[in-house]
Amino acid sequence: MSTRFKAKYNIKKGDTVVVIAGDDKDLKKPRKVLEVMVDEGRVIVEGVNIITKHTKPSAQNTKGGIVKKEAAINISNIMLWDAKAGAATKVKRTREAGKLVRVSKKSGEVIK
Repeated sequence: MSTRFKAKYNIKKGDTVVVIAGDDKDLKKPRKVLEVMVDEGRVIVEGVNIITKHTKPSAQNTKGGIVKKEAAINISNIMLWDAKAGAATKVKRTREAGKLVRVSKKSGEVIK
């Protein structure tokens, strides 16, 4: 990504999202965002893009072996989940009481 401008995303850690593209695409299964990497434009979503990592034995992990964990996916492949509408939704930002809040375009609800 360019270092000239910092990208602004409507997705934060802890949000509920649906995967709209890729191998784990499921428009009806909401999942939780574990981490957002703003500089790379990628997110880690719970139960999506599972990879197997081979680890050597160490002081923390005495056994070693094969570990399954989530890998990052592009932020364009997910959409915010609107619980009231029960579907994926786009987001707009509005000011309420001097604070920027995210509002669902489908139901008009403020996203916490």
